[in-house]
Amino acid sequence: MRGQGVFDDQPASFDKDYTSSIRDLPVPLITHEIGQYSVFPNLKEIKKYTGNLMPLNFRAVVQDLEKKRRLYLADDYLMASGKLAVILYKEEIERALKTPGFSGFQLLDLHDFPGQGTALVGILDAFWESKGLITPEEFRRFCSPVVPLARFEKATYMNNETLDVQFEVANFSEKKLMQMQPLWSLSRTDGIVLAEGELSRQDISVGNGWVLGHVSVPLSKVTDAARLVLTIEFKDTEYRNAWDIWVYPEAIPPLEDNVVYTRNFADARKALEQGKKVLLNPVKEEINGLEGKFVQVFWSPVHFPNQPGTMGILCDPSHPALLHFPTEMHSNWQWWDICKNARTIELDSVKENLQPIVRMVDNFYKNRNLGLIFEVRVGEGKLLFCSTDLGNNMENRPVARQMYYSLLAYMQSDRFNPSEEVSFKQVQEALYDAIRKEETEKSIYDSE
Repeated sequence: MRGQGVFDDQPASFDKDYTSSIRDLPVPLITHEIGQYSVFPNLKEIKKYTGNLMPLNFRAVVQDLEKKRRLYLADDYLMASGKLAVILYKEEIERALKTPGFSGFQLLDLHDFPGQGTALVGILDAFWESKGLITPEEFRRFCSPVVPLARFEKATYMNNETLDVQFEVANFSEKKLMQMQPLWSLSRTDGIVLAEGELSRQDISVGNGWVLGHVSVPLSKVTDAARLVLTIEFKDTEYRNAWDIWVYPEAIPPLEDNVVYTRNFADARKALEQGKKVLLNPVKEEINGLEGKFVQVFWSPVHFPNQPGTMGILCDPSHPALLHFPTEMHSNWQWWDICKNARTIELDSVKENLQPIVRMVDNFYKNRNLGLIFEVRVGEGKLLFCSTDLGNNMENRPVARQMYYSLLAYMQSDRFNPSEEVSFKQVQEALYDAIRKEETEKSIYDSE
């Protein structure tokens, strides 16, 4: 009863708990070793080893990154994979706290474990010190004796929808809380409040599943794609919690018709030879690459090698290609559709050390140069390659539709001017795989 596989197999949903798994259970249940979301090594930790124990594992990672000329990315890899791990731990813990009759949970682990292939599954490092991923105060918002909670259907919405929320609280403090005043709000990331209110003042007994109230917020005020923050707190206390949601416009603004969008390599070649701008977005099954994953490596890529091995996205949110696609530098819930409906590309197969617009962090065991979106100049033409599906079922995939719009808007601007140059033959030989064999999923517990 933990979210490890669920968070990768199903899109984000915040109205779930583990009730069905513990129904009719005659004994108390404490979940064992929840989490285990691996984080890229904090290579600055090496200097902390001053005794007999030597960080040979971390030193090997440094040597490998130096050889591949990517050591400069190590800090960003740490933050991108670590921020995603925090997001997953938060939802893992909150699902437990929402489950009536749940007796407790045991994290594996709050800090890293250097053994069993190097298990960097902690929010803290092996010395019980911060990696800079989250503050103690932020962590206590969802892991403390009193935690305000929220149930709502999904993470991504269109602006013709309504956000329906049921607020709850888990109180595992030593006493009943008297006359608590819940306050809620929905705000933009710049602090502008779109909606707010008070729920009824109430006493909160020890236990969980206590419903504070319901709210419904029409999202029509959001005209441009945006990340919003839903907040619940108890007035004049430290108890508060928050969640991100993403809202996308139902109607996408029209664009000029000066970019060729195609899923076909031959058509892309022809357009590039004519000096055109091309967005090449092949069907996933024809792309040579790794399985698309949202959740990062389980436990350790060394101890459990049969994993695709990626650890979330890394991007520059200010890149003009992402101007109309609200994002942080790391994966958050809105990236689920993008990551899962993609093949992860090994970029060095196209050109050594090719720098992508959207990178996938590889695990520290392999340190490959991976990505989802990159741009290159091909002769007189300009190519943007996207390995996530931007062609199927777009009316029901607002995130993919918004990504498509953002990429096209960028390509139609003067800012689309790739500096790297490759031949189309290189692109096609590296990435086109029309006879892909059906993949058989292996257990991560089996050896390679």
